[in-house]
Amino acid sequence: MQKFNIELTDTFDGESNYSWVRRETLESNKNTTRSIVRAAKKWCGFTGLRSEIENYGDLIVIRPREINQVAFVTFD
Repeated sequence: MQKFNIELTDTFDGESNYSWVRRETLESNKNTTRSIVRAAKKWCGFTGLRSEIENYGDLIVIRPREINQVAFVTFD
């Protein structure tokens, strides 16, 4: 099991704004980027939305194209 933290916030002009923020720690059965992104998108309500995914190794950034929100995934 892979534990990871999700931070969801709004954006303004494409940058994270933090006028509100939601945080959660989740676990994924698989240790793959794809399964972690799927679990994070499900928690954020991004399922079905096309998103830009940026993977920096210790940080994954999920930016859905249709809404002004961004999610940051970090690992324990």
